[in-house]
Amino acid sequence: MEQYARRNLADVASTASLRVYVSEWENGRRPISDRYAAILRNLLGVTDAELRGVAEPPAPLVADGYDDLLSRIDSASSVSASMVKAFNDQTELLRTMDRQRGAAGLVDQMTGHLAALEEALNFAVLPAARRPVALALAGASTLAAWQAIDSGAIERAWRHYELAKRAARDAEAPMYLAHAMGEQAYVLCDAGRPAMGVDLVRDAQRALGQAGSPRLRAWLYAAEAELCAHAGMVDDCKRALDAAMRTIPPGLEDRDPDMLSIFLNGAHLTRWHGNVLGLLGDGGAVTSLYDALEVMDPTFVRARAGLHADLAQAHMARAEYDDARTHLRQAKLLASRTGSVRHRRRVDRLSERL
Repeated sequence: MEQYARRNLADVASTASLRVYVSEWENGRRPISDRYAAILRNLLGVTDAELRGVAEPPAPLVADGYDDLLSRIDSASSVSASMVKAFNDQTELLRTMDRQRGAAGLVDQMTGHLAALEEALNFAVLPAARRPVALALAGASTLAAWQAIDSGAIERAWRHYELAKRAARDAEAPMYLAHAMGEQAYVLCDAGRPAMGVDLVRDAQRALGQAGSPRLRAWLYAAEAELCAHAGMVDDCKRALDAAMRTIPPGLEDRDPDMLSIFLNGAHLTRWHGNVLGLLGDGGAVTSLYDALEVMDPTFVRARAGLHADLAQAHMARAEYDDARTHLRQAKLLASRTGSVRHRRRVDRLSERL
């Protein structure tokens, strides 16, 4: 909290007082003031309701709300293409900030962004108005869900994925639906149900069919391979890896023009391949991972933390413990910089094995 205050020119109490405040907050003896709540939300990556342990307030009841309803419907029907573009631009900005700085400090901005999109969709009546807003909501909700996973807010992540899936169906967008399902499978894996995650990502592949881009199909195959590795399904894992390698488009381009949340090319897939081999205990993973580290975009700070953790795991499989410790230190540093709870937990699990 003191570091945050220094970086953001905010006033906080003395160290001794802060220690008392934290203890009293944790034990419910002192309410969290709005000033400290704003700091804690950014540090912990939680919503205000999650921080204070209260349910979201229900929508107010209006005895005769037809005028208000029609006003909202008229407002939603007037959402223009430029407004939808503004929504998508905001999602893109949040995606870039998340990639470079981590998710924890973005919870307030993302909460407000999703609320505005949901408001626009809830009162958009006709398909011509609903579909573009639903598509924007599907993309933003999937990003918000992944940020929630990274911050350790698992229930919020699950709800965001469900919202993303509903919005994708509303938009009649199988690519967005498949992507949300594929990411949601990681929640099941992290919860200790990797086999169920495999089933979900395969359902995502069936939902996509041949309608999706090759880059998205390659992403789904790679996700399937990783989840199969966690589930101990070695043969299925290798088949999925081969399918991903066959499907990925050639060249250096990594952004999918039809699915802007997908960043994947041959170099990224090499890193993913190394990660999966490391999960299988294959010593050959080290070479693939170092190749990926050489060409990795330096702005993908959180992903770089994951890559160093992958290298630590691969070195451990080869009993190269000094190298493993070196990469774990780097992974911990980058995970702390981005506030990634998910990566810090992985670093802690790997550290226990050294």
